[in-house]
Amino acid sequence: MISVASYFFIHNYPSTAPFLSDAERSFIHARLKNSSDATNTEAFSWAGVRAGLKDCKCWLYGLGFHTLSLPLYTLSLFFPTIIAALGYTAAQAQLLTVPPYAFATIFTIAVAVANEKTNKRAPFILASSTFAIIGYIILLTTPKSRPGVSYLGTFFAAGGIYPSTALILSWPAANVSGQTKRATATAMTITIGNLGAVLGTQLYRPATSPRFFLGHGFALGYLVGNLVVTSILWACLSWENKRKLQELETRGEGGIANVNDEGQANGDADPRWIFQT
Repeated sequence: MISVASYFFIHNYPSTAPFLSDAERSFIHARLKNSSDATNTEAFSWAGVRAGLKDCKCWLYGLGFHTLSLPLYTLSLFFPTIIAALGYTAAQAQLLTVPPYAFATIFTIAVAVANEKTNKRAPFILASSTFAIIGYIILLTTPKSRPGVSYLGTFFAAGGIYPSTALILSWPAANVSGQTKRATATAMTITIGNLGAVLGTQLYRPATSPRFFLGHGFALGYLVGNLVVTSILWACLSWENKRKLQELETRGEGGIANVNDEGQANGDADPRWIFQT
């Protein structure tokens, strides 16, 4: 029912949203054009699909989300179970999930604002994932006799996972140019990423309660994997930016971040398109 209703309320572009005034449409369109090529008109092409599949960075975006989806979905699904295993009743466990989520919400917004101000993503993903790693180390090493300390670990886990997930999911949308290639990259990110969630649903078994070494151990390992993938992606994007700037200097042109003039940019391969690192 919600998906049917959403069809009538969600619009693709500011120009098709009837609830916006002309001034609001112009303002939103100007902001989009200034930050990306999202306002450009481009017909679907299989060449764009192939470009996405051939680009190693698109696969890395997918792996980045894959290494986060397992801890993300296991925490979401088994959060009450994890807290109940610390000795709390079912009702208490449900209520005690609220503060960590509230903390994660505030932290996610703060990290998103800092990301936009600095135009950097990898450092914030690395920091947030490390924050979550600390949480899982606490959960793995704290005995059941100290539930308060374990509960503190859930704050670290939630506060680290959600900001990293938000940044990694929006990274290809900001960096991949060309409507078809961007759509392909987004689909790859979600598809590759959700494979981690499939595995995660099998890890928190009653037999492993209350310490859940199997589930927490996998989540910790995946977060370490996220550090590796994010570092590789950061290095690749930085190298390409350096190469593009050198090419522009050789041609006597200035660097232009996020080229958006229709017909002038060769997607994100254009030397004027500077990746957000």
